[in-house]
Amino acid sequence: MLSANTRMLLLHCALLLLLLPLSSRTQKLPTRDEELFQMQIRDKAFFHDSSVIPDGAEISSYLFRDTPKRYFFVVEEDNTPLAVTVTPCDAPLEWKLSVQELPEEASGEGSGETEPLEQQKQQITNEEGTELFSYKGNDVEYFVSSSSPSGLYQLDLLSTEKDTHFKVYATTTPESDQPYPELPYDPRIDVTSLGRTTVTLAWKPSPTASLLKQPIQYCIVINKEHNFKSLCAVEAKLGSDDAFMMAPKPGLDFSPFDFAHFGFPSDNNSGKERGFLKSSSKFGRQMSSKPRVDLHKICIGNKNIFTVSDLKPDMQYYFDMFAVNTNTNMSTAYIGTFARTKEEAKQKTVELKDGKVTDIFIKRKGAKFLRFAPVSSHQKVTFSVHSCLDAVQIQVRRDGKLLLSQNVEGVRQFQLRGKAKAKYLIRLKGSKKGASMLKILATTRPNKQSFPSLPEDTRIKAFDRLRTCSSVTVAWLGTQERNKFCIYKKEVDDNYNEEQKKREQNQCLGPDTRKKSEKVLCKYFHSQNIQKAVTTETIRGLQPGRSYLLDVYVIGHGGHSVKYQSKLVKTRKFC
Repeated sequence: MLSANTRMLLLHCALLLLLLPLSSRTQKLPTRDEELFQMQIRDKAFFHDSSVIPDGAEISSYLFRDTPKRYFFVVEEDNTPLAVTVTPCDAPLEWKLSVQELPEEASGEGSGETEPLEQQKQQITNEEGTELFSYKGNDVEYFVSSSSPSGLYQLDLLSTEKDTHFKVYATTTPESDQPYPELPYDPRIDVTSLGRTTVTLAWKPSPTASLLKQPIQYCIVINKEHNFKSLCAVEAKLGSDDAFMMAPKPGLDFSPFDFAHFGFPSDNNSGKERGFLKSSSKFGRQMSSKPRVDLHKICIGNKNIFTVSDLKPDMQYYFDMFAVNTNTNMSTAYIGTFARTKEEAKQKTVELKDGKVTDIFIKRKGAKFLRFAPVSSHQKVTFSVHSCLDAVQIQVRRDGKLLLSQNVEGVRQFQLRGKAKAKYLIRLKGSKKGASMLKILATTRPNKQSFPSLPEDTRIKAFDRLRTCSSVTVAWLGTQERNKFCIYKKEVDDNYNEEQKKREQNQCLGPDTRKKSEKVLCKYFHSQNIQKAVTTETIRGLQPGRSYLLDVYVIGHGGHSVKYQSKLVKTRKFC
């Protein structure tokens, strides 16, 4: 019988001879001697282009479709614990784990002479070994044994669907290693709140963080297609449209320790979101950082509750949670969930009456829908819009066909061709800055004009040289249409600023909202020559060194008024 040391020497030599054709350089076998093991994994070239699985480190590699790949590792002693984890990325895998025992007796029937190494190699190559476990699918699958025999272990992998990435982890010290974060007793993700554009998720923390105090961060993945079973599958999906999924050159695999290709950077920076795609010139590939629009990943540190925002109403989303050990860069998937956001609140449609002005209020970023259905046949339809504050967007559809889409500031009038029995749907979209107020009129009678016409420039000009201690002189533009103009004044504090002025710029507030004491005068004015449609007015009876806010209102034939832009003036203090 051969001694244990002799058997292990033969085992190592046989494995070395078996792997020599795979590489032009001599490679040492992985070892679990901790000092030597740490030295080996720091040398990225050690396992690159190798079929040896190191003990206690995860490797990442690549499979070409219908091209099997075989890996080896050695278990040195009988009754050794063993754990093997295989993680498919973007395609299902077929994999099988088997073991071969080396012969205990030497050749020559007890002569004490060992068989030649070539003969040992031939025996290992020819024997299929004892199958321990096999699996086919795209789940992260494990083989775990508390007592494994010594021998040469083979891991055979095959992808029949397409070229794909995968990861493998093997260890003979599973109890002490624990590189993958442990899941809680209830690994489900709970949907605690559901809105039209938000979903709040909660989950129980990983015992690896709460009990073992290891650095764990959580990464949420959101998409509209399906749940993911591994972070590796997410990475493959994120890179499926760019060079990330380019196959390596024949005979080369990704370096198993080049973690930048397969997840998070190795530095412990849990407070920032970590990108999946990192650039590398190692294989001359350009990595694209542009994510797919239908798949998003957010890393949130060690929180165990998070609200996903900016979702679309009435849309089904899939949510996956991954606990990532930032020391090992290895992850474990919680049980994913899905949820449908709430429907958008149905807008009440406002009915417009022919020739009647309707007041509309729109919340910030909101929208309102209006309907106009003339009772009689008509050749034209006119929409008059008066935006009281910021600009609003108006869209008009006739029987579903878009006729008009424009932004409106101040007063605008749109005349559209009519159609018998037509129905008009008007969509008004508010400003992003704040709430919007407007007045709208729809009519089939072309002479029905409730809103007065306005010049393009609605500013009030003050003449500084004509300013005195008790009066100011101002001018404003008119139009070719004869309208009534009323001017009002209001004394304000010296610290009156633009912000206060802006709050009073509601153009829809008419003279009826002003105090009688603030009225200066009213007059009619127009000019057939638009170049000469200018009027001036001197406001008297003011106090020296005081500030006044001046407003000019133009009032149309239907009684509707529009306010010009307010003007702040100040009388001279000394004359």
